[in-house]
Amino acid sequence: MTSSTQEIPIVTGDVVPAAAAPQGPGSKTPRPAGEDRPAVEARHVGLALLSLAFGGLGIGVTEFASMGLLPDFAASLGMTIPEAGHAITAYALGVVVGAPLIAILTARLPRKYLLLGLLALFTVGNGLSSLAASGGEFLAYRFLAGLPHGAYFGIAAVVASSLVKPSRRGRAVASVMLGLTIANLAGVPLATYLGQNFGWRTAYYLTAAIGITTFVLVAINVPRARQAEAGSMRSELKAFTRLRFWIVVAMGSIGFGGMFALYTYIAPVLVTVSGMRAGDVPWVLALFGLGLTLGNLGAGRLADRSVMGTIALGFASTAVILAVFALFATHMVAAVACVFALGAATQMIGPACQVKLMDSAPEGKSLAASFHHAAFNTANAAGAYLGGVVIAAGYGYVSTAWVGVALAVIGLAIWWVLGRYESRRA
Repeated sequence: MTSSTQEIPIVTGDVVPAAAAPQGPGSKTPRPAGEDRPAVEARHVGLALLSLAFGGLGIGVTEFASMGLLPDFAASLGMTIPEAGHAITAYALGVVVGAPLIAILTARLPRKYLLLGLLALFTVGNGLSSLAASGGEFLAYRFLAGLPHGAYFGIAAVVASSLVKPSRRGRAVASVMLGLTIANLAGVPLATYLGQNFGWRTAYYLTAAIGITTFVLVAINVPRARQAEAGSMRSELKAFTRLRFWIVVAMGSIGFGGMFALYTYIAPVLVTVSGMRAGDVPWVLALFGLGLTLGNLGAGRLADRSVMGTIALGFASTAVILAVFALFATHMVAAVACVFALGAATQMIGPACQVKLMDSAPEGKSLAASFHHAAFNTANAAGAYLGGVVIAAGYGYVSTAWVGVALAVIGLAIWWVLGRYESRRA
């Protein structure tokens, strides 16, 4: 009998004990002996984490390949470049709507079965995207494909953190995010190459296939956990009453937008400003993915040492890199180096913000964890929209990087406010 068929009790709803939560920015509180143990026992933790990460691979491919193929589906569906950017926004809005709504309405469902339902919806949304006959249809299908995104990552993060010792939560969350970084390292360049050479629709065939594969892996390898304290809509909604929760959401919703303001339009920027051939863009996307992967490898360990310090480092580095890109975008080598560095800098923020949100609302961890990706994709939508605005206003493609600098600096300012608030509470 495999672990996927077992009923395994979760100790106290797998919420990290209050005494173990950091009391100030970057602080660490020792755990009593015996508390640093997994909330859920699984026979093959590595396989379970790998299966969850595979879902991140599919989500990363569908989200970021759309950016690399933006000129292709724009021409095919009769859209301008700024109009095609709205497809990125539509997907992000699907995430923003779906993440909290699904987490609240499905609070009592076993998390494994919820993950399987989300993967099924993801597969359907991407399959329909490949069949779109007009720009309007494509926007609608991208919104549908985005609905399970945030909820999947949020629930997967909660499940992953329950499978390991509390002192390794950052690394567990980072392992789920590893699929997203691998997507940008290999999956997105592959999807972009297939889309450019065999039609943009093939990229969405690929993501639908990944969705089916992940469904099977999760069904086999992720244990079904029986919660000692059943979740409820009321307990999840308690997250909304916590000011610290909303400050973290605001920080991610604005600060993450810095990367998306530029990356949404990275293909036309590299071709028209840096002088790169369109056929070389996938290789740059692969370098971005390499940066994400390297950043992710250190992000979990950094977050386990200091969550707030990791977030500050990520936002500050993002602002500096975007400014350097804006100044040297006409130099191809410098532009490519900045794209690589941007991936490493922004990925440091993700796992740390995920853990911070889970700590900010222990009664509603599923909602809080899902809201991380709602915030992330609010930033995606805002960055893509503001980048399109400055392009349409005639300021040129490089102006998107300056928009990104402003958003990253605002995120850093909110981080400072959060630190002050936590210090006073402590």
